[in-house]
Amino acid sequence: MNQRNERLLQIVNQRKRIEVNELAALLDVSKVTIRKDLTQLEQRGLLRRQHGVAIINNPNDLKFRLAQNYDTKRQIATAAASLIEDNETIMIESGSTCALLAEALAQSGKHVTIITISFFIANYVRDYDNITVMVLGGAYQADAQVAVGPITKATLANFHTNKLFVGVDGYAADYGFYGNDIMRADTVQAMAQNAEQTYVLTDASKFTAPSTVRQLGWQQVNHVITDAQLPTAIARRLRQHVQLTVVPK
Repeated sequence: MNQRNERLLQIVNQRKRIEVNELAALLDVSKVTIRKDLTQLEQRGLLRRQHGVAIINNPNDLKFRLAQNYDTKRQIATAAASLIEDNETIMIESGSTCALLAEALAQSGKHVTIITISFFIANYVRDYDNITVMVLGGAYQADAQVAVGPITKATLANFHTNKLFVGVDGYAADYGFYGNDIMRADTVQAMAQNAEQTYVLTDASKFTAPSTVRQLGWQQVNHVITDAQLPTAIARRLRQHVQLTVVPK
């Protein structure tokens, strides 16, 4: 995604609904160029168009979350992708930043096998021949497009990887990382038990987000990759427990 598209997406997310003509004026490009940009972004599910206006996606849709803080999440995903070797097998949980990690790997040309609970991620990189995806079965959660529950955990027993990459919904200094769904959190814990190292990928906003379900304690996490908006006090706390990467460096 080029800088203009990133700025366009930022404007649409801020305004929620904006006319194409106004977008063209704000970005100082022609309406033809804006329409081409909007077509590309709509095809990727990052926004939608309707009668001459650009509109954000449904907030309950995973594609909406993918578009939030897109540039920051992309930087986090790129940093995570640099840690993965050609011909490596990894586990990726779910969520928007994890989807961008899968895409970054696909675009890097590395041959990687991804074991995941996310049908969204499998679909997101379906056009890349260098990526092999194994989707675990289980109880399907339509909003998050993931499989969770006892069947998923039983299937996980057949796999073991060196690296697991997960997203989180919240944080608490006395425990670690939280999620918003108890079934997903339970499945993430099972994934962590079958990986040598667990990497948390999250933008800094999650460190002040409400926390409801315990997902991964300090002893279960090895590395956190986040962005430069992380508060200094929280960064100090993280470094007491895990390796911390902050982007951009």
